Order: sequence, then C-alpha cells, then structure tokens
Amino acid sequence: MDRRTFVQSAAISGAGLAANRSDLFKGMGLLLSNRPPVSLNGNRFVTFCIMIRTTPWEVSRDVKLHPRDEAAWHTLEGVKWMREAFAKNNPDGRLTWGFTLNALEDKRKNYVEIRNYAAECQEKYGDEVSYFPGYFPAMYLPRERINREMTEAIETITGFVGKGYRPQAIMGGFLSANNLQYLAEKEKIHAVHAVIWSQSNIDGGGADGSPSYPFYPSKEHFCKPAQNSSDFIDCVNLDGWTMDFICARRSGASDQKITGFNSRRGVGPLETYVGWGLDLGHREVMHTQSIHFDKGFELNGFGWVTNIWEAQLVYEFGKDLICGALEMWVTDTKKRWPDTQFVTFGEYGNIWRNQYKNNDKWNYRFEERGSGLGDSYNNLEIKWFMNKEFRLAILHDWHQNTPEMVIDFTRYDLHAKEPADPSPAHPDKNWSLINEINQKGLRPQDKPQLIKELSKKDQDLITGYYPGLM
Repeated sequence: MDRRTFVQSAAISGAGLAANRSDLFKGMGLLLSNRPPVSLNGNRFVTFCIMIRTTPWEVSRDVKLHPRDEAAWHTLEGVKWMREAFAKNNPDGRLTWGFTLNALEDKRKNYVEIRNYAAECQEKYGDEVSYFPGYFPAMYLPRERINREMTEAIETITGFVGKGYRPQAIMGGFLSANNLQYLAEKEKIHAVHAVIWSQSNIDGGGADGSPSYPFYPSKEHFCKPAQNSSDFIDCVNLDGWTMDFICARRSGASDQKITGFNSRRGVGPLETYVGWGLDLGHREVMHTQSIHFDKGFELNGFGWVTNIWEAQLVYEFGKDLICGALEMWVTDTKKRWPDTQFVTFGEYGNIWRNQYKNNDKWNYRFEERGSGLGDSYNNLEIKWFMNKEFRLAILHDWHQNTPEMVIDFTRYDLHAKEPADPSPAHPDKNWSLINEINQKGLRPQDKPQLIKELSKKDQDLITGYYPGLM
C-alpha cells in the first residue's frame, strides 16, 4: 500500500540564503575534518536527507517499481529552494544528498546540474553526497549485485565531487547484513541508513523488529544487534524516519476501521504536512520530536531525530507547502531546542560509533503519551526499552489507569535468519525480525500480555535490565 494513498494536498513560501552566506561558509567541507570531535552525550541531533531519483521506488538501473518518470519534477531550481529553506534560520546545518543509481548516471541537463550543485554544497557547507539505492534493494536484488552497484555508485560520486571525496554513509533503505559487512570491510564505510523502523505492510514491504536508535548489526540479520565479537559488523545501522510510537505499533494503513490510520506517522512530510497541512502536520512533527528531545533526552542522555524528504515533493505538492514546511520545521526545531545540531548521516553515525565500540552499553528508553492527532491517541501511554538482548514495549490507557500490557517483546539473543537472495522477478518483501511478541499484532501470539504472564525465562531476562518493571 502506497503512503500517498493516505495523504492529500494542503497549502508559506521558502526564502533564500543571504547573499554573502556562500562566502562565509566556502570551504567548510574541507574544514569540518579539523573540528574537535562532537560528543554524543549531552547533545541533540537531526539527520536530514534530500533524495534525488528518476522514478518512485527505484531499486537499480533497470529495476523500477513504478513507471512514473519524475525528471520534470527534479530541477536545479527545486533543490535550491529546498536547500535554502533548510538553511534560512539554520546557516551552519548540514544535510545528506541521496542519489539513486539512475540519478547519478542520468545525462539529462537537470540531473547534471543537480549533481554539480550537490558537489558545491559539499564544499561550501560540508553536506554529504551519498548513494541511495532505492528504499528496498534487499527485497529485489541479490546481495552481490547490491554490493557491486554500491561500489560503482561511490566511484561515480568521487568522480563528480572531486578531491578524493567519499561519503561517510550510504542511504540504503533496507540492506542485508552481507551488504553492511561489505561496506565496512571493502569500502571502509561504517555508517548506513539500512533500516526503516516499524515498516510493515506499507510501501510494498516491511522489516519490523530492530531497535529504533543506532546499533551494530549481527551477521545473521540486519535488524538484529550483534551479540558478540564473532557476530559483529562494524557498520552502524541507522533509521531513516523518526516515528510516533503510538502510530507505529500498527501494520501499515491496513485497518479500515480507523479513520486516518497510518503507521508511518511521525516527522515524515507525506504523513504530516502533505496529509494534514501546515498547522496540524507541524503539531505532529513537533510532538514526535519532543519524544526524543525532551523525555528521551532525559532518559538517554542525548536525542536523535531522522528524516528524509524526496526532492520531487516541491513540484508534486507545490513550493509554498513543501519549502514552507521545511523552513517551519527547521526554524521551530532550533527555536525550541536551540542546541540542536543538523548533521549528515555519516557524521552522526561516526559520532555514535566514537561513543560505543560495541552493543554492550547502549540501553535506550522512550516514553510517549499520544498527541491526540489522528491515530496518536492521547489516552495511550507507551514505554519502549531497547538493548542488545531484546526490545520491549509496554502500553496502557493512562486516562483509565489500566494495567501496563506488553505489546512487543523481540528477543535478539535468539537465532535469526534473513531471506535468501531475491530477484526482481521473485522479490521477498518480508524481512522482519519477529519472534516472541510483535507490536503489529498480526499473529495470535501477539495478543498483549502482562509481564507476569510471560515465561519465567523471559521475566528473568527483563529483570536483569529493568528490575523495577517486575
């Protein structure tokens, strides 16, 4: 089911950079490497990517899951509008440019101009220029082909950016453990957007089951944190869109009984600004960010929000809405949390990697009460606990003071296995890691339970990390 099925157009225009800002930041890309290391703890981060493609759901040169040619919707003017809206009240912010393979190789004038502009932004502002092999390459292509095409794409990027430039991260959507190991060992790239958290039954596939914050993946499954050194892949796995946890517990937009139901609600523009307009959409975006920058910051010692916008949105839904929304989001984020740093995916992955050398010490906690908008029900309170050995979600109605029920208990200490190599003719669209209880509630065993109703072994595992829950 397509996300666009659940959004509709709405209507603030973006504005330009100050004329002298280019000179102020010229050469910043070369100077970033000389900056002192940024600490993970005590800081708030946003990673933002603008995606450049030629058709929707592009997987490779010849594997395109949607026939629509979007070339006319990708112009130098359009991407400049987006970059300027991003920078208007955030002049030191850096973003990631994610190009599909076709967008990297397309010889049409507009794509050449966009690539050259991205290279200019890399030099002036320190932006990252990266490869985005569609959202779902692992579902459609053999692992070896994905690896080969990643190398080809990196070489192409180095060619047009120049000066030996290489991205610090790849924007992969879903990538297998084998692909992540290849990036770490062969390409020496140690950060990748390789999971779309809570994805299930939407946009043509799913891969639920991972932590929502960074982790080192297991050689068994890209959604599973590595359990030991022999299982370890030195490539930090990053999410692409920060979700509203209340909305994300469901499967896609498949429940027709609930008006406005969408599991992908969060900071993404389609489900918020496009679907609800600037007012309500912005409220939901800021609510979702507050989960991480307020209570989440208190619980974890740092906060992270991640977001990807497709470049063609400017022409599909209009400059006023898209650039206005982008400017509003960035501006109000900086107003409410002035210390927020907008960094590239590669920068953030390496900041996290400098803090954590393996999965032994991170222990994420999140608490949310719904926003009251759409299916983010304001009577529900959800608590998430994520560590190397399991993730656990507890839900209850805080208005009625109902008991806290386990709606997700995914164990990472159990064996996991990814699907075999797919092909465009025979894709495998289910890459989820699901075992004990899953938040989507699709199986009989996913019925919510009290913690005391879990097995003794499961209770002991939870008690080892969170004795207060028992």
